[in-house]
Amino acid sequence: MHTPSFSALFFSEGCFVLQVIRLVCGLLLVTLLSSEVAESRKSKSVGTSFEYKAINCRAYSASLTDFGGVGDGKTSNTKVFKSAISHLSEYASKGGAQLYVPAGKWLTGSFSLTSHFTLYLHKDAVLLASQDISEWPAIEPLPSYGRGRDAAAGRYTSLIFGTNLTDVIVTGDNGTIDGQGAFWWQKFHKKQLKYTRPYLIELMFSDKIQISNLTLLNSPSWNVHPVYSSDIIIKGLTIIATVPSPNTDGINPDSCTNTRIEDCYIVSGDDCIAVKSGWDQYGIKFGWPTKQLVIRRLTCISPESAAIALGSEMSGGIQDVRAEDITAIHTESGVRIKTAIGRGGYVKDIYVKGMTLHTMKWVFWMTGSYGSHADSHYDPKALPEIKGINYRDVVADNVTMAARLEGISSDPFTGICIANVTINMAAKAKKQPWTCTDIEGTTSGVTPKPCNSLPDQGQENIKACDFPTDDLPIDSLKLKKCAYRIKHA
Repeated sequence: MHTPSFSALFFSEGCFVLQVIRLVCGLLLVTLLSSEVAESRKSKSVGTSFEYKAINCRAYSASLTDFGGVGDGKTSNTKVFKSAISHLSEYASKGGAQLYVPAGKWLTGSFSLTSHFTLYLHKDAVLLASQDISEWPAIEPLPSYGRGRDAAAGRYTSLIFGTNLTDVIVTGDNGTIDGQGAFWWQKFHKKQLKYTRPYLIELMFSDKIQISNLTLLNSPSWNVHPVYSSDIIIKGLTIIATVPSPNTDGINPDSCTNTRIEDCYIVSGDDCIAVKSGWDQYGIKFGWPTKQLVIRRLTCISPESAAIALGSEMSGGIQDVRAEDITAIHTESGVRIKTAIGRGGYVKDIYVKGMTLHTMKWVFWMTGSYGSHADSHYDPKALPEIKGINYRDVVADNVTMAARLEGISSDPFTGICIANVTINMAAKAKKQPWTCTDIEGTTSGVTPKPCNSLPDQGQENIKACDFPTDDLPIDSLKLKKCAYRIKHA
């Protein structure tokens, strides 16, 4: 029997080992290549998934970066927003479109929305309002106002604007819109404005509107202004402006029908919510009231103004307002009605239930001498009608004065009903907690004792000032769940 030599055996086994090594290396190489391909495919399919509730979902979605957006906080994206919205408007009749704003700081001037459209802000997205006035085109004054509020000429277009639209949504995962308002406030105080300051969001002559789940900061003036519009849901907004900031009202429904405002937190330099309908003779002529308004679960901080104001621009009329579950802290007044001779119009059928108030100057405030006319051409015979004002179930503490109710001598405010109200006065409260002139009404179960113009009807009538039990049409407008995935390049 032939026995192989040691060198031959070594050579044979060495070749075998070498082949095994080559095989193992090959398998490793295939594995690595497969992994790289898989990772490559995975990276190409990476995207952002999100969902939210809306009045309508969209068939098509695109990101601002698809149109060249740059979120560095320095590069202007005004043209990018306009281009993106113009392109997406082509999908209006094909299920609508959504523009997704990803994380980043997106500097922009004014831009206009389109119908059947959603603007969605990622939770880390910030829209920064440009301080280049050339990016804020001027438009005509509102016809129900006759002139701008800051200047007689027109007004700068709002940051997010739209007119004659239907089915439009501005929402997000609590993304931020920062108006960088100090720039405008300084010009206002120095009287350097040719036109009225812009608002953050304004939609005109539109219907089926949703504005929700956003943080709004430092608006140049009013924050949210739906005007001449209907079927509106405003929900889950956080609105913050420094307290000395001029006219930074939170939400101002103006000549609107069928509106629902709920679950909002507002810190304002002016009224947290101000309900309006036009100014003096211009509002009377235009004749477009605000009606069928629901306000629920509002939290307000406004040391210099009201949680809810009705007026002073109310010349087109305000009717059927229902507010409940209102919390106000360090706020000048809970509910305030503001009007004057020359306003005309009416404020009637107002229902407020369930207010919790802490550290207030007044709980209730009505004034018929607010003044502030559009011009000198108002009609001094145009008297406002204030009647059917109902408050119930109110608890307040650390209050300076319970109420200041001042009608008009030739035009008293009537039908005032206040029931089940407990007001704990502050240590340095006014000696006379109620002042009442030219008003008529009744009270039941109110502490401290009201003025003689509001006689007590006794504890047995503590359920007076009934809050309506029927639903308004806006309550039938339900939100549906919408889910999306935005692919990243």
